[in-house]
Amino acid sequence: MTKIMILFILLVMGGTPLCAEEGPDVIAEGKTVQFHYTLTVEGQVTDTSEGKEPLEYVHGSRMIIPGLEKQLEGLKVNDEKTIAVPAEEAYGPVDPRAIIDIPKDQFPADLVPQKGLPVQIELQNGQPLMGLVEEVKENSVIVNFNHPLAGQDLVFKVKIVSIK
Repeated sequence: MTKIMILFILLVMGGTPLCAEEGPDVIAEGKTVQFHYTLTVEGQVTDTSEGKEPLEYVHGSRMIIPGLEKQLEGLKVNDEKTIAVPAEEAYGPVDPRAIIDIPKDQFPADLVPQKGLPVQIELQNGQPLMGLVEEVKENSVIVNFNHPLAGQDLVFKVKIVSIK
């Protein structure tokens, strides 16, 4: 029986044919995927899963950045790919509203703010928010609450380990 005849029978009987790109070994919506990665930003390696467990996520569930997830779709086990993700599809642009000048008296007395120091505040809803001290002034501290990779184009080198 030819593929066309099988497709016709499936359609007439109300079945849904599988696309050639779908199947248990191809990344698609709802599949649990494990992959190794190396992330570079401006030519510098900033993160890697090398020597660790692979990253696991469910495809289509927004567990990873949208630009990476979109470009992983359709890959198979053992596929390797270099994926460029523009800032807009990663952590977005730097939001100037997330850079806040906080009076020094709002910090604990035993905290000595320094450039690059990570600080955490609690939002009104109780959620913690992490930021980095950008500048220390005489009476205030400028803290950047943007994601550290906001405004950055990212390059991932990935290798697909498993798809379930």
